[in-house]
Amino acid sequence: MTAPSKTPARLHFMANAPVKGLAVAERRVENSQACVICVHGALDRGGSFARLVRRLETLDAVIYDRRGYQGSRDLRPADLNVHVDDLSRLIAREAERQPVILFGHSFGGLITFGAALRDSSEVQLVVNFESPLPWILRRESSRPPLSDDARHEAERFFRHVVSTKAWDRLSEHQRESRRLDGPALLRDLATVQLSEAPFDLEALRVPATYAYGDGVLVDYYRALAVELVKVNPSIETVEIEHANHDAHLKNADQLAAIVRRRWDQVCASV
Repeated sequence: MTAPSKTPARLHFMANAPVKGLAVAERRVENSQACVICVHGALDRGGSFARLVRRLETLDAVIYDRRGYQGSRDLRPADLNVHVDDLSRLIAREAERQPVILFGHSFGGLITFGAALRDSSEVQLVVNFESPLPWILRRESSRPPLSDDARHEAERFFRHVVSTKAWDRLSEHQRESRRLDGPALLRDLATVQLSEAPFDLEALRVPATYAYGDGVLVDYYRALAVELVKVNPSIETVEIEHANHDAHLKNADQLAAIVRRRWDQVCASV
C-alpha cells in the first residue's frame, strides 16, 4: 500500500466534466490508491459526501449532482438508465488512470449497481448504503400516494426522511432549493416503486458490500440483507451501529472504515 498523502486537498468543481452540464467535483491526493466515485440519493446532492471523502485520505474522490438536482438541474430529471450512463462516463475517465471504487447512498446505490454490472472490468469495488431494492423485498409504507405537485412532494419527503425540525431550520432559500429538486425526486421515487427488477444482481461479479444502519428500519434491512445474499452470496452485508439513513452525514467514520477494509481485501486478493 502507498503512504497517505501529506498534502491536504479539497473538493473543487471540474472545468470540463465528462458529461456536459453535470456538476462534478473532484479531490486529488498524492499517491492515490484508487478513486472513489460517490453517487447521492433522492433529494440530496454530491456535497453531502464531503465528510466521507475527507476520511478517505488515500483515495482520489469524485462527487457530483445527479441530473435534475442542484448544480445539474438544467439537465432535467432522468430515468435510471440515463443516470447509469452518466456514471459510466465518469468511471471511464477514472479507469484510464487508476482503480475505481463506487459508493452509493440510497437511490445512488441503484446507479452504482447498474454501472458495476455494465462496466464490470472498470470497477473494482462497490459499497452501498441502504439502497432500495423493492424487487428483492418490498417495504410497506404508510406514506400517502405521490401527487403531481413536485414542490409539495419535495417538502414532504424532506420532513419525512430528515425531520420537520430540520426543515424548519432551513432558510427560505434552502427550502426553495429543495423544492426545485422536486421533479427529480418524483422521477427517482417512481423508479423505486416499480416491481420489475431493473437489472440482475445475481450477475454481479464485482466485489460488493451492502451496508445498513440499526435505526428505526433495522428489521426491514436485516430481512433485505438475508434475501440479497440469497440472490448473490458474494455480496457482503454489514450492519452499522447507531446509524440511520443519514449515515453518510453522521456516521462517516464507520462508512469510511468499511470502504478502507473492503479495499484492502480487494487489493490483497489481486
